[in-house]
Amino acid sequence: MSHLCPSLARCLRAAACAVSLALAGGCASQSGASAASDSAAARGSQVAAPLPPVHHVFIIVLENKNFEQTFGKGSEAAYLADTLVRQGALLTQYYGVGHYSLDNYIAMTSGQAPNKQTQGDCGRFADFVETGMAPHDQVAGQGCVFPAHVLNIANQFEQKGLRWKGYMQDMGNDPAREAPTCGHPRIGEPDRTQGAQQESEAHPLDQYATKHDPFMYFHSIIDAPSCDSNVVSFATLESDLASATPMANYVFITPNLCSDGHDSHCVSGRTGGLPAINEFLRAWVPRILASPSFKDGLLIITFDEAQAIDASACCNEQPGPNSARPGVIGPGGGRIGAVLLSPFIAPGTVSNVPYNHYSMLRSVEDLFGLTPHLGFAAQEGLRTFGSDVYR
Repeated sequence: MSHLCPSLARCLRAAACAVSLALAGGCASQSGASAASDSAAARGSQVAAPLPPVHHVFIIVLENKNFEQTFGKGSEAAYLADTLVRQGALLTQYYGVGHYSLDNYIAMTSGQAPNKQTQGDCGRFADFVETGMAPHDQVAGQGCVFPAHVLNIANQFEQKGLRWKGYMQDMGNDPAREAPTCGHPRIGEPDRTQGAQQESEAHPLDQYATKHDPFMYFHSIIDAPSCDSNVVSFATLESDLASATPMANYVFITPNLCSDGHDSHCVSGRTGGLPAINEFLRAWVPRILASPSFKDGLLIITFDEAQAIDASACCNEQPGPNSARPGVIGPGGGRIGAVLLSPFIAPGTVSNVPYNHYSMLRSVEDLFGLTPHLGFAAQEGLRTFGSDVYR
């Protein structure tokens, strides 16, 4: 089926890139001048179009890889870089918003910018100490767990009468470490889930990381009784996907520290990094695509951040009130790329439009009519997935 391109030049570039992906398993990064030209063309040519009738969004977040590592020639994640790119849309100019992990997860679900504690992944699970408010509903202060008035997208779904669910691999493997539902450290205590727990006579294997579970950082979520039914392990994910009963409208899937590529050498003895990502996606993406709930669905696969040496940004990203440099050494979280699959996306689509995690948040909000846009998702001029992505 054909995919309408806003301009002939972009169509030709997209076609060339698609051929490259088919032959080489990845699309080489463009030169700075070429990328800037594509970005300018994208900004000026994207055509507003009605949004597709998506009723189920699935999000898989992986860890710490630059665009070239994942999608370049010879990628160790060929299933993502080649097979899935052929089936859906590759966003070549998709960026993280900060370093290190946690601030990106918070940004993509709430629009809140990094602060120094979330940039450091909140080794102590401390309350956020609020000192005021800044433009775009940014909460001024420092800390980890936001006060109850600070909302994230899960709250928006509930307010709309829609359902959401987070599936966290390995959560609760060791109930002495974290609960099997809504699992997080006690407020004020050290986070013992920062690294994977090796299996021993005293403890089971547990590779769950609270810092990769964004819902745990909002009192509006963890203080609610519904947290136990909404943030769960993988125990029911396979059966939920196969069920004729519709799944939640918003499904956030976090692999464990091995399967998401965070650990290069996993405590389980498996090879981590991109090979582990490849194995995880091969196992779970076909189940998502075959789910009855995916008939009107959208799957977004992306990373939290690039490797820390890349702190580049896009989309006029603003730092917020709590950290002058969201990327620690620069303005952003680096270029990571994203792959989107949906019945409403033509296979082999390639978009060079700049996007970041705030863009993804706003794009999902728009699909479901969730208002107002949260945090920096409300930034003026922020692009959302449009005719460059959907049919």
